[in-house]
Amino acid sequence: MTQALRVRRSLVELQTEYSNGNKKPLEDLMRAWKGIKALPASDPNSFFMIGGYHGEPFRGAGWGNASYWGGYCNHGNVLFPTWHRAYLARLEQALQSIEGCHDVMLPYWDETSEDSVKNGIPWALTQKDFVLDGQTIPNPLRSFVFNRNIKDHVNGDDPNYSKANGYETVRYPLSGLVGTPDDRAATEAHNAKFPDYDTNVRLLNQNITNWLGSYIVVDKQVIPTNVKNKFENCLNAPNYTVFSNTTSAAEWNDNLPAGTKAVVPLESPHNSIHLAVGGFDVPTGPNSGDYSPIAGANGDMGENDTAGLDPIFYFHHCFIDYVFWQWQKKHGYTDHLDVIEGYPGTNSVDNQGPTPGVVPNSWLTLDSPLDPFKVHHNGHERAATSRDYINIEKQLGFTYAPGSLDELAQEAPKLTATAVEEGHSNKVIRVSALNRARIRGSFLISAFANIGGKRYHLGTEAVLSRWAIQGCANCQTHLEVKAAFPLYGLRAQALGTADFEVEVHTRDGQVQQNPPQLLQAVAVPAGTAPAPAQKAFRVEVR
Repeated sequence: MTQALRVRRSLVELQTEYSNGNKKPLEDLMRAWKGIKALPASDPNSFFMIGGYHGEPFRGAGWGNASYWGGYCNHGNVLFPTWHRAYLARLEQALQSIEGCHDVMLPYWDETSEDSVKNGIPWALTQKDFVLDGQTIPNPLRSFVFNRNIKDHVNGDDPNYSKANGYETVRYPLSGLVGTPDDRAATEAHNAKFPDYDTNVRLLNQNITNWLGSYIVVDKQVIPTNVKNKFENCLNAPNYTVFSNTTSAAEWNDNLPAGTKAVVPLESPHNSIHLAVGGFDVPTGPNSGDYSPIAGANGDMGENDTAGLDPIFYFHHCFIDYVFWQWQKKHGYTDHLDVIEGYPGTNSVDNQGPTPGVVPNSWLTLDSPLDPFKVHHNGHERAATSRDYINIEKQLGFTYAPGSLDELAQEAPKLTATAVEEGHSNKVIRVSALNRARIRGSFLISAFANIGGKRYHLGTEAVLSRWAIQGCANCQTHLEVKAAFPLYGLRAQALGTADFEVEVHTRDGQVQQNPPQLLQAVAVPAGTAPAPAQKAFRVEVR
C-alpha cells in the first residue's frame, strides 16, 4: 500500500482553522518550535544548532579562513534551491522529534497571496504571546533567544555580528547590531525609539506590503514594480541554471537577444523578502526616494550571517521551495535537473565563496555535497547531494497544499525568449562594475525614471552581502554586482524625453548617481572621510 504524502500547508490555512475551533495543527506547530528552541545548544536537533548551519556560528574550514564563506548555505550559485530544500527537511526532522509532534510539517508563508499583499506577515509569526496547554507563553515563532554566544571571527577588531547568550533576534524597524560597545550604544538608542511591540509589528507589515505590492502609474498605465511580480515572473525562467541563482541569471541577461525579456531568478525576490524583514524600506510611488524613514533598522533576517536564527526564515524558505516545486512542475523538471556546464554560478568561488567541505575553485554539479546534510543509502551514511532532493513527492514523501502560484504554474512554459510587446520599450537599465568590497553588509540597488517632471521608481534589486568583505579572500576576487531593470512596461513614447537615475542604498547611507558615464561612489560609516581609492559602478541604458 502506497503511503500517503505528507503535506506542507499555508500558514494562513492553519491560522484559519485555529480561529474556527480546530486549534490542534497550529498548537502542535508551536509546541514543536518551543521544543527545539529549548534544547541545549549542543543537541543535534536544537534550533541553535540547525539555525547556525546557515551562517554563524562559523565552523570547520570557514571558522576564520578568508578563503571560505564560513556558513554552509549556498547563495549566488546553482545549489541555492537544493541546499535550502535539504535544510528545510533537516529542520522538519527536528520539529518532528519533539514528543507529540511526529506529524508536524513546516507550513509556508504564502508571500504572493492576496492576504500577504494586503496584510503582510501572518499573525502566527508576529503575535507577541500564544496560549499553549493552558499557559500564555512567548510566541515561539516571533524570535529566538540565544542559548549560547556566537563570536564574529571574520571582522577582526570590529566584530559586528558577535551576539551574546541571551540576545533575542529582531526584525524591522529594530536593530540587532550588538557586537561592539559602539554598536550596542547605537542599537539601544535606536530601539528606544520603538518601545511598543504592536506598533512595531504594524510598521513591519506595512514595509512588507510595500515590497510585495508596489506599482507606478505612467500615462494611465499601471506598471508593477513589486516582489510579487518577480515571483510570478521567475516561473518563466527557461532552465534550472538561470532559474536557480542571481549569478547565472545575470550572465543570461547580459546576452539576451535584442527585444526579448530578461529572466528573473528565484533568488532575486528571495533576497528582497530577507531585506524587507531585516530592515530595508523600498521606495513607493511617484517622486519617491525616501528609502529609510527608519534609518538604523538592522534586523537579523537582513544578513546571511544571522538570518537562519530567526524562525521566520524557515517559513519564508518553505515558500521559496514551494515556488521551486511549481517551477519544476511547469517545466517538466520534477524528476531531473540540468546544470549548464562551466556557466557563471556553477563554481564554488562564484559570488559567496566555497562552504566548509567544498574545495575552492571547484565546479558545482548535482553531485556536489550539500554539507552538512547526510542521507542513508543501503545501510551507509553519505553526504547528501542535489540528486537526493529533486522530486519532493517520490524522494521525500511530501507535497505542497495549493498556494497562490498554482494557477501560473499550470500554464504552458514559454520555449523561446519572450518578445517585448509592440509599442513598448525594449531597453534595459543595466548596472555593472559595482564593487561591494567597501559596502558594509547587505544593500539595495534601485532605478528611477524622470518622466514629465515626475520621478518614478522602476524597481529595486536586493543584494545579500557580507558585513566584512575585506576579510574574505574569495570576495575580493568576486566583487562585481550587476542588476538589470527592464523598461518593458513603459511605452516607448513615454521614454522619449526620460532620464534615469540609479541609487545604491547601504547601511551607511544612500549613494545616488546618474548614467551613462562611469560613476564614482563610496559608502563609509557616518562621520568618517572616504578613502582615497573609491569604487565605481556603471549605468547603461540599452
